[in-house]
Amino acid sequence: MTDLKNFTPLVAVTADVREFGGYQWHAAPESYVKAVVDGAGGIPLIVPSLGAAIDIDALLERVDGVLVTGSRSNVHPTLYGETPDPRTEPYDPARDATSLPLIRAAIAKGVPLLAICRGQQELNVALGGTLISEVQDLPGRHDHRSPVSDVADERFAIRHPVEIVPGGCFARIVERDTIEVNSLHRQAIGQLAEGLVVEAVAADGTIEAVSVRDAPGFAVGVQWHPEYWVTTDAPSGRLFHAFGEAMRARAASRNLLAAE
Repeated sequence: MTDLKNFTPLVAVTADVREFGGYQWHAAPESYVKAVVDGAGGIPLIVPSLGAAIDIDALLERVDGVLVTGSRSNVHPTLYGETPDPRTEPYDPARDATSLPLIRAAIAKGVPLLAICRGQQELNVALGGTLISEVQDLPGRHDHRSPVSDVADERFAIRHPVEIVPGGCFARIVERDTIEVNSLHRQAIGQLAEGLVVEAVAADGTIEAVSVRDAPGFAVGVQWHPEYWVTTDAPSGRLFHAFGEAMRARAASRNLLAAE
């Protein structure tokens, strides 16, 4: 059997639907697809947001992991029992219709799952939780929005600490009690889904990382953006490395590695 280190996992990456030049595009930001390559040692496969037209079971038979990306758009409020509000726009219902069932199926099948920013919010909603809109407006909450800047390094700068829950899966990944992160969000987890476990919390109580309780495989969500600094920030690199190792372990268990 081939050395695990030489196996390159195929990673399904969620897509936003955007209009540009008279066309609808299904796209993912470059920082995520590069992080799959540089951090997890994989090949990214952007999955179009075509809802029920995508055979999710067939997709998950062919990939080794799922990366649920962040986005400017928010999960549609009706999916967690709230009324749409202009403050929570823009929405991307085609993405919702694809990513939520993809998340649930990946968890059920034990396909390694890493959900980032909007992805963590989708993970919570997919499992029955709710979201808080404009979390910075709540008493005692900090402003986790990105600074206004045309410079990406300034927008994604690492700026605040989170406390890692002792003994959890995330603590085992980063091997620290506290890490500094780059949260860029207006929404956050409200009511935690019953199937999730809190893995990290900001000083103001915002849930910053979760894992899926009793998941058959790697299933982690973070509210910040480890993809942006994956090659230079140790905790970000560790998270993507753990994702990559989980995909290789699953491939080995399914006998997908060719014999030498």
